[in-house]
Amino acid sequence: MKLRKVTAASAVLLALSVAATACGGDKDDKGSGGGKKITIGIKFDQPGIGQKTPKGYSGFDVEVATYVAEKLGYKEDQIEWTESKSADRETMLQRGDVDFIVASYSITPERQKSVDFAGPYLLAHQDVLVRADDTSIKSAQDLNKARLCSVTGSTSALNVKEKLAPKAQLQKYPTYSACLTGLQNKAIDALTTDDSILAGYASQSQFKGKFKLGGLKMTNENYGIGVKKGSDLKDKINKALEAMVSDGSWQKAVDKNLGPAGYKNEPAPKIGDIKS
Repeated sequence: MKLRKVTAASAVLLALSVAATACGGDKDDKGSGGGKKITIGIKFDQPGIGQKTPKGYSGFDVEVATYVAEKLGYKEDQIEWTESKSADRETMLQRGDVDFIVASYSITPERQKSVDFAGPYLLAHQDVLVRADDTSIKSAQDLNKARLCSVTGSTSALNVKEKLAPKAQLQKYPTYSACLTGLQNKAIDALTTDDSILAGYASQSQFKGKFKLGGLKMTNENYGIGVKKGSDLKDKINKALEAMVSDGSWQKAVDKNLGPAGYKNEPAPKIGDIKS
C-alpha cells in the first residue's frame, strides 16, 4: 500500500511538472515566433513611411517591419502596432513597451548610448521639396532667397538657416501637411526634412505631380531599427533585412511607397555601414 501511495503521488507530481512545462512554452520567444504577439513601434502620421489609416497601416517602414516580423516567425495578424513618436522612442524601448521600432529612426551616437540599432535599412538625406515647375532652387545656397517652411518642433529648417542658408526666410507652420498646402499656394517656396519623408507626403494622391525633390542631399540619415540595449533581436533583424534586400522585397517597398514622388533611393546600405 505504501508503495502504491508513493507511486500515485509521484504520478501527480509528474503531471504537474508536465503542465508547468507546457505553460512555460507559451512564453514569448521573440526570436522564433514562439509568442502569440509581437509589438512594433511605427509612426502613425507619416504618409509613405508609417501611417495609420481607416484601412489599416501603410508605408515603407510598415512593410519593412512586417517582413522582419515574418522572418521572426510572426504573421501579420500577430503584430500589434503602436505609435512611436520621436521624443518617446528610447523610453519605449527601455521600458519594454515595444519589441522593436521602425519609425524613420536615424542612427546617431547619442541614441546609441541608450538603445541598439539593427541596420541601417535606408540611407536618406535632408532635402527640400519644391513645386514641380520651380527651377530656382538648385543648391542649398539658393535657399537664401527662399521662404522656407519651418514645422513646429522640427530642427531641419533651422539647421539649414544656421549652417547653409543664413538668409532663408523661415515661415512657421504647424504640420508638414500645412507646409504642403502653403507650397501649393505659393505662400512658401520650399519645405525641408528627410527626402524619404518628403517623398512620402508628395506621393499622396492629392499631391501627385505637383511637387519634386530638390536632390540636395544636405545630410546623411541612416535609418535603423531600434531594439532594447543588449537585445539578441538585433542580429536576427539584421539577417531579416539582408534577406529582404536579396529577394527584391526591399526595392519593391521603396518603389511602391516613395516612387510616385520621383524618389531616387540610394542602394540598400550594408548592415553596419553608417554614413557620417
